[in-house]
Amino acid sequence: MTLAKSAVEAYIGLGSNLEDSIDHVNRARLEIAALPGVTEITFSPLYRSTPVGPQDQPDYVNAALRISTELEPLALLRQLQQIENQHGRLRSVRWGARTLDLDVLLYAQEIINEPDLIVPHPELSRRAFVLYPLADVASSDLPIPGLDSLSQLLAACPPDGLRKIIS
Repeated sequence: MTLAKSAVEAYIGLGSNLEDSIDHVNRARLEIAALPGVTEITFSPLYRSTPVGPQDQPDYVNAALRISTELEPLALLRQLQQIENQHGRLRSVRWGARTLDLDVLLYAQEIINEPDLIVPHPELSRRAFVLYPLADVASSDLPIPGLDSLSQLLAACPPDGLRKIIS
């Protein structure tokens, strides 16, 4: 596990649409917060959204998690992928149904373009199910590297049927 020189803030997107989606997302939240070098700052409410891609799949449950981490970006990604795998994640169909999807949305104010990791997440600015939960855990004037402020991105992205789950 590679540690960063000092802790940075990062934002993780969580999603699930198979089995007990709410349970997968809630357990993943706890598992991420329990990683060495990771501290939870805040967690968004859960949202329900229609799938991107094939429509013959259940709706998604989505959330965002703001963390402080000492992990380098790729080390964080690898830890998230291990959690996905523990939840039975299969990568057989692009935008297909999944038990758990964990994405590094933002890592400090870095722009990362590696074969395995692109940050900010490449679809962040176009996905209501990412932006609205992110807005619940971040300041509205949060600059999204290479794009605009979070509030500007939200203004350009209608909720498209996104619904907060009341629990």
